[in-house]
Amino acid sequence: MDFDLGARLRAVREMHALSQRELAKRAGVTNGTISLIEQNRVSPSLSSLKKVLDGIPMSLADFFALQATPRLKTFFARDELLEIGGGGAISYRQVGHDLAGRALQILHERYAPGADTGKAMLRHAAEEGGVVLKGQLEVTVGDQRRVLGPGDAYYFDSRVPHRFRAVGDEPCEVVSACTPPSF
Repeated sequence: MDFDLGARLRAVREMHALSQRELAKRAGVTNGTISLIEQNRVSPSLSSLKKVLDGIPMSLADFFALQATPRLKTFFARDELLEIGGGGAISYRQVGHDLAGRALQILHERYAPGADTGKAMLRHAAEEGGVVLKGQLEVTVGDQRRVLGPGDAYYFDSRVPHRFRAVGDEPCEVVSACTPPSF
C-alpha cells in the first residue's frame, strides 16, 4: 500500500483543528501550497514538508510514524455551531459539523414567538430530550401536551409523533440532544 502524504497532512492538520489558511500562515507558505500538497498535486521536498510541519509543530519522524486516526473536535465556539434549520423562525444550531460515526446530536434551538414545527407531527427512530433556557415551549408528544418554561425539560421516544411551538411574546431557547442524530 502506498503512503498518501496528502491525506496524512490533511489528517494531521484536522487533528490540530487548523484550517489550511491557518497552517499556511504559521508555516510561512501560501494556503495554495497546503492545498496542493493535500491533493497530492505536488510532492514537497523534505525541507518543504519540514517547514509546513513546523507550523503545527510536529517532527518529520512523528508525521511518518503517526497512525492517521483524526482526533475528534472537543470544543466549539458559538460561531462554529452549524445552522441546520435555515435560521428563520426556528433556528437549529448543531454542535459539530460532521456527525458521521457519532451517536449523539446536540442542538441549540431558538424559536421566534409563535414559531411552530408544523401541523404535521414529527417522528423518527431516536430518543430526544431538552431543557428550556428561556421563553415558553409547548411540547406535544402523542396525546400529551405541556407548556415548559425556563429550567423545565422533556425526554421521550421520538418514534411517538411530536411537535414543538413557542408560546408567549418572547423568543424561546432550548438546548436539546437526540440519539441517534436525526438531521
